[in-house]
Amino acid sequence: MSDDGLSAGAVARRLGVAVTTLRTWHQRYGLGPSGHVPGHHRRYTPADLARLEIMRRLTADGVSPAEAARWARHASATATPVVSTARDGGGSTIPVGRAGPAARGLARAAMRMDAIGMVSAIERAISTAGVVAAWDDVLRPVLAGIGERHASTDGLIEVEHLLSRSVSAVFATVTRPPAGPHPPRILLACADEEHHTLPLEALAAALAEAGAGCRLLGARVPPTALAEAVNRTGPTSVVVWSHSRATGDPGQLATLLAGRHRPPVVLAAGPGWRAGVPAGVLRPTGLGEAVELLLAALEPPRRSTAS
Repeated sequence: MSDDGLSAGAVARRLGVAVTTLRTWHQRYGLGPSGHVPGHHRRYTPADLARLEIMRRLTADGVSPAEAARWARHASATATPVVSTARDGGGSTIPVGRAGPAARGLARAAMRMDAIGMVSAIERAISTAGVVAAWDDVLRPVLAGIGERHASTDGLIEVEHLLSRSVSAVFATVTRPPAGPHPPRILLACADEEHHTLPLEALAAALAEAGAGCRLLGARVPPTALAEAVNRTGPTSVVVWSHSRATGDPGQLATLLAGRHRPPVVLAAGPGWRAGVPAGVLRPTGLGEAVELLLAALEPPRRSTAS
């Protein structure tokens, strides 16, 4: 690229979009050219191109233009713009500790914002080792690494969002058990004001892989709404997920236990329940243990063989 920057036509060819699309992104979202040579039209700088590349990739993956533009602008404000520095080898990296090559490959695809590569890596991990192992050994290390890097740089928000969408998309493709005469007996919900749903999506996918269905209520479920869902569906087990202490109020669990249709098994999952939980509530240490507890609760009680 010359020091004078690129014209709109050159940028459009690089991105594979129409010039009118660039004009719309400029007028509506402020993602226009910033380079200026006296006597000439403004030209697109490398930073402008980096923002537009984020915009193009996110909108291609189904993110709304307004939201994609917000992420693109945020990325440009970080110390190291992700897209402008990323190459096939990685550029900036996501720390994954001692995780294996599958996690490192996913981290590289995430830094490139390569949604197709991310989906392929996640699908490969699940088909090779199953949902629980893929979550523990591949997905969690990369997500934790992004969180670590964000804490130190305030960046990678756009990377985390795109990776989360890719993970959700793959989890949704795990074959669910066929509908039978009885509805699902497991209910999954986030704590009140908790918006991190990926761990519950992983649990739903792992249960499906094991042949068990569930109802997933999703993010930010108020205690009253969760109690009403329990009353209406009569589940055998309920899982309430909390990611942070701010959302892990044990009072939510007490409300659930005090309901007129108290579920036989209640799991408080996630690191947010550090303040403790009411007696009788189980605390799984990880995804695998949560699956085991929920599957065990579905088994009919064994009859005594004593006379």
